[in-house]
Amino acid sequence: MGRANGMPYLFVNPTYIMKGIEMPKLKTKSSAKKRFSVTGTGKLKRNFANKRHCLFCKSQKMKRQARGTTLLSEVDAQIVKKFLPYL
Repeated sequence: MGRANGMPYLFVNPTYIMKGIEMPKLKTKSSAKKRFSVTGTGKLKRNFANKRHCLFCKSQKMKRQARGTTLLSEVDAQIVKKFLPYL
């Protein structure tokens, strides 16, 4: 009923017991942390696509509307938040 060093389990520091029960750390997806950021209210921001190359064949309207950032929809945000557990 005692431990190897002679101390009974009754006197073990509780933090040592809890360390065995804790859930493992979750990894953050590197691709998601590069592409998304969080606003002050907790919503997710994203950039627009199709702005890297071959811009001469894209319309001026498309290039203008793809400026800046926009908020992610709620459905997509739920998926992305699983990839970013420590926001």
